[in-house]
Amino acid sequence: MSAYTIKAGSLFDRLRAGAEPHWSAYTRHAFVAGLGDGSLPEAAFRHYLQQDFIFLKHFARAYALAVYKSDTLEDMRASAGVMDALLDHEMGLHIKYCAEWGISEADLEALDEDPACMAYTRYVLERGMAGDLLDLKAALAPCVVGYGEIAARLVADPDTKTQGNPYMPWIEMYSGSEYIDLAVGTAEEMDALWRRYGNDVRAPRLQQTFTEATRLEVGFWQMGLDALTA
Repeated sequence: MSAYTIKAGSLFDRLRAGAEPHWSAYTRHAFVAGLGDGSLPEAAFRHYLQQDFIFLKHFARAYALAVYKSDTLEDMRASAGVMDALLDHEMGLHIKYCAEWGISEADLEALDEDPACMAYTRYVLERGMAGDLLDLKAALAPCVVGYGEIAARLVADPDTKTQGNPYMPWIEMYSGSEYIDLAVGTAEEMDALWRRYGNDVRAPRLQQTFTEATRLEVGFWQMGLDALTA
């Protein structure tokens, strides 16, 4: 398994530190804790899974936008590769995984979008349309890199329930080598973009974008729990 390692002092590392306390609220949310110990109500997870289908479609659109915003062929290929992986690989896996939870593809396509999902995905797309590739990647990073951090921590936590935990497949998927490589690679890509487009004047706005996206990720987890009382 690849190791989740973020370089100290990297752009992502600085943005993550600047996003506290929201980053801890996101990565250690009660929803996440419930995934780890298996106590998360299944209804909450089902609601999350269904909305995550919509979320993934919007993220594919965000990576299509990243291709448009790219100045170099290398950047275009990198974002196109992620978009292709989302559409031709992860979406298929997600549909199959949802079927194991009794949710059909027809069910997924008929969903109404939860306001929490709408708020986060539209924010990411807005920042991408208003800014450049670095702005867009700063908005995407809390999800892309954060899921790797969450899953890697859960796998390493001795308190994580590995036997009889219905959420272990989710944890294993996001802690697997393929996803961890994507997460770490995304953080490294942000450093490369910073060297080309970054400066001290831009730093506060990038921090604002990253922090707001992190705050909206907190809302996405909370959405699952709130569905229990809706």
